[in-house]
Amino acid sequence: MATALNHNESQPGARPSIGWGVLHLFYHIDYAQLGGLSNKTRSEVCTPFLQWCQTWNQNPEIQLHTYSVLGNKADLGIMLLGPDLHLLNQAETDLLKSAFGGLLKPAYSFVSLTELGEYMTSEEEFGTRMQEQEGLSPESEDFQSRMAAFSARMEKYRNDKLYPLLPPWPNMCFYPMNKARGEKHNWYNLPFADRKKYMGGHARIGQLFAGKILQLVTGSTGLDDWEWGVTLLAKDPVQLKEIVYQMRFDEVSALFGEFGPFYTCLRLEPAELLHRLVFD
Repeated sequence: MATALNHNESQPGARPSIGWGVLHLFYHIDYAQLGGLSNKTRSEVCTPFLQWCQTWNQNPEIQLHTYSVLGNKADLGIMLLGPDLHLLNQAETDLLKSAFGGLLKPAYSFVSLTELGEYMTSEEEFGTRMQEQEGLSPESEDFQSRMAAFSARMEKYRNDKLYPLLPPWPNMCFYPMNKARGEKHNWYNLPFADRKKYMGGHARIGQLFAGKILQLVTGSTGLDDWEWGVTLLAKDPVQLKEIVYQMRFDEVSALFGEFGPFYTCLRLEPAELLHRLVFD
């Protein structure tokens, strides 16, 4: 099997100019085929999967997360992140070409890029707000101190969104979504100021779940069938339900949100995942 270590040199045009590529892969296990295999043969077939995980985990440009999927939409979930789309594609094809790949039947996939929201508050807007609402002079120590703190927060925010290091939290939910383009409610016909106001309220709800939910919204317009992919990580599965429920009451979701299938997953290390999915 080809390995990631043999494919560290990128092909031209494979690296986004900003952000990383993100690949969500969901598979069914062919249990009819698996049922005819002894545990010894299953072990032989599964060894390439462990090798695949080890190889790609050793690649410094790739983040790999493996999941057992709840429900019957899929059995195995894989999330890959990295700055080189060729490496993501190579990882996917290496898996399918392996002996373990013969047990996999595609259930769903999603291709996207990390991105910054276009409705972020700029330094200019933050400064104007301090002047007009609080009467602070740009020359004042308070103004400059708060501006420096704001700039540092925004720099961290940009790095977290574009180049995220995802924690190994035990619960993950993924779903795709669109903004409505109907005759009555069309997100893309709204003025920018209105869209920014809507998204500001949406963001405030998300902030209520700080430390409980890590939310990664990735862009897929022109890349996949939906406009965004939403990945939610949680320490407690109740929080997955709560954040989506609370968001539904927000105007931007109530009026303009369109949602695809939800994939709810449990994060497992590769060996533990195989014992869950493959071995008796």
